[in-house]
Amino acid sequence: MASSQPDDRRARRPDLLAKVVALHQRAREAGWAYRFDRAVALLRDALRLLDTVGPDAPRAAVLRVRVLVSLGYAQAESGSHAGGLARLDEAAAHLAALPAGPERAGLDGLVLCNRGLLMHRAGKIVEGVDLFDAAITRLAGDPVMLASTYLNRGHAYIDLAHATQAARDFERCIEVCDEHGIDWLAAKARHNLGYVAYMTGDLPTALRHFAEAERSYRDSTPGLLPALRLDQARALLSAGLAADAATHLDDVIPRLRAQRAGQDLAEAEVTAAAAALLDGRVRDARRLAGSAERRFTRRGNERWAAVAALAALRVDTAAALASGRVPARLPVRAVKLADTLRTLMLEDETGLALMLAVRLELRRGDPAAADLLLDQLPRRRPTTPLDHRMLLRLCRAELAVARGDRRRALAEARTGLRELGRARDRMGGLELVCGTAVHGQQLGELAVRLVLAGSRRNARQLFGWLERTRAQVYRYEPLPAIDDPVLAERVSEVRSLRRTAQLARLAGRSPRREEKQIVALERDVVRHGWYATPWGRPRPVASRAAVRSALGDRALVSFAVSGDELVAVVVAGGRTRLARLGSAAEAFEWATRLHADLDTYAPDGLPPQLGAVVEASARRDADLVDTRLVAPLSRYIGDRELVIVPTGALYAVPWGSLPSLRGRPVVVAPSATAWLTAVSAPVPSGRVVLARGPGLRDAVAEQGRLTSTYPDAVLSAGTVADVLSALDGAAVAHLAAHGEHEPANAMFSRLELADGPLFAHELARLSRPPGHVVLAACELALHHIRPGDEALGFAGGLLASGVRTVVAATSRVGDASAAAMMVSYHELVAAGVAPAAALASVVAEDPLRRPFVCLGAS
Repeated sequence: MASSQPDDRRARRPDLLAKVVALHQRAREAGWAYRFDRAVALLRDALRLLDTVGPDAPRAAVLRVRVLVSLGYAQAESGSHAGGLARLDEAAAHLAALPAGPERAGLDGLVLCNRGLLMHRAGKIVEGVDLFDAAITRLAGDPVMLASTYLNRGHAYIDLAHATQAARDFERCIEVCDEHGIDWLAAKARHNLGYVAYMTGDLPTALRHFAEAERSYRDSTPGLLPALRLDQARALLSAGLAADAATHLDDVIPRLRAQRAGQDLAEAEVTAAAAALLDGRVRDARRLAGSAERRFTRRGNERWAAVAALAALRVDTAAALASGRVPARLPVRAVKLADTLRTLMLEDETGLALMLAVRLELRRGDPAAADLLLDQLPRRRPTTPLDHRMLLRLCRAELAVARGDRRRALAEARTGLRELGRARDRMGGLELVCGTAVHGQQLGELAVRLVLAGSRRNARQLFGWLERTRAQVYRYEPLPAIDDPVLAERVSEVRSLRRTAQLARLAGRSPRREEKQIVALERDVVRHGWYATPWGRPRPVASRAAVRSALGDRALVSFAVSGDELVAVVVAGGRTRLARLGSAAEAFEWATRLHADLDTYAPDGLPPQLGAVVEASARRDADLVDTRLVAPLSRYIGDRELVIVPTGALYAVPWGSLPSLRGRPVVVAPSATAWLTAVSAPVPSGRVVLARGPGLRDAVAEQGRLTSTYPDAVLSAGTVADVLSALDGAAVAHLAAHGEHEPANAMFSRLELADGPLFAHELARLSRPPGHVVLAACELALHHIRPGDEALGFAGGLLASGVRTVVAATSRVGDASAAAMMVSYHELVAAGVAPAAALASVVAEDPLRRPFVCLGAS
């Protein structure tokens, strides 16, 4: 009996080895799905089976090496870096017993590659690269491992900020994969090419690569989607889109936590901390940074633990600077962390820590210490992030202020904003162009503050700085529309779902499922627009002389805020003057109250007693806003027609409803540059389009009465396709339909037409935008205001896409009031009266029920 046991074991070897192979494959699939605990369990089962096979089976020895290598990686990823290295040591020991030859060389390469990967994940990147180099020389016979090693070495080069070498390795990986049909691995390489583009500031290219990889991952390796979403969030954050980045991370972090992907989860927390800080959520930022630092420390990853510590330092620095109280220990902590980061060869992070220390020392009143720290900054590299470059300009400007060198400070701000403009010019969709403004916000605020504290010439200087820093998206000349069937299909799906949701509500059913689908699809549409086409070509900022010449007898009033002070630059009669208007917070509060009162006053059937109360409140608020904003300017503007550039909450002011402006032509523009562009555009001639949406009562749907004013007008059937076709190239377009402003996603503000909503996003891509658009609907002059007074919304999208004049309401409007006003308005326009003058005349008849403004040009 004893002598027969080895024979039985030999007979069972093929079955046992087949089970080991199957377990190994299942473990690898679990690892691809980031289920590392499951992978560890399967691989340990495989090792127990191999223990029953016996030591004299060459095939078993090869399998043992492969299983130990996979176990080492899975253990390291699930939190035990030391355990992972120990398994690789075991694999190397078993490898030594195998005969020399191609198979042993390939296995040697496998061990070296995984050891390099673990070294990289532990922050020992140079050691990792050396191991990858050695592995590549041994893997010519194994295309999957060769491609994987190129991919892993590319990752290491990314962390060393060697973008060119990283891109070259990812391209080599793709070449090997294409030759051997390894599609899933090629998708990972394209994902990482996107990361290289993100590193070098080419965000549209980065997001395009990410989108290509996402489509592949969904089909082949969905477990990799969270890591991809993390990189998308990083790119969005670098574009200043903190809310969009946070939305991605809200999806990513729970998935990574479920996958027990410790490294990626901690990296996601670092990115989430940065997004929270940019969004003003200091407590969340501090919590996330602390959690990430603890995770990296447990993993033994010194480099990433130091990066997380830097995220925490950034939060504490922002809080200290905001409070004005900087403890002495905080700049010391920043300098010590910079020393640690330098030791770990993290150059950009070293520079950031030192710049935080510079700002802290300046706030503590020690410019000499700040100057010494600036001298220690590492040299800037091509991969230095945009926000770091803007922070350096801010540090230099603040140091110049501390030394009393105002001219040098303004020069630093000017150079920084010029550099920011070059980065903005590379962006894709409208959201990316707008988002970058946040990185220059503090520089612009510093410049405005310095100008306001300067000489009597500060009004002229302030005009120039405001034009450099606000509403830059309107400086871009729209490019010709490009047919994009993917985008068109997704927008059509959104429209269909919105229609289905509306029908569900009418039927008394909750449209919760459709609403979730709508949110996801709208996000897809916006993401596609980030990289599909650039927004447009940049125009130069308008000069004061050009604006003064174009104004003629009109006056331009440009409002701005510095701290809590509201000011206005007034250009009129060949002169530029400055008016100081008191507290911005108080002015914004009264503007917000007026908006709320007009919303309440809007319905046609408001009970008389309630209507009288609301009307009195609205009149009182209008008087207060008028007294605060317009009365102090009367000696400068006289009775001139006005061009008003609002700021913040003032975008919601219906200027024609204010007592001193009733009957006066007023045009509202996002900037003087935007106004000059609109007023300089030719006034188009051609057809008039009248379109009507559903849900309007016949008595108030003014289209019938407008046909007598425009007998040759094109009457649209009211479907989205018909309206878009009619609008392309029209001179005047009147759209009578209910509308809704979407503050969370302004380019999806919409008009309701017969077959569903018409989105601002679609109008912004017309090849020949109409010259004059009238939106006889509610609230579509409202904007979502981003940093830098980047105003987005339905009307704003029209202006940015090249429409010369937009007439729209800043708050809700009753159907009957809108209909009566529009008939009178179009009669005046058809008789040759300019839009702003015609609007002023009809609004003055019932100013509180007609909160319309003329946007763009008169």
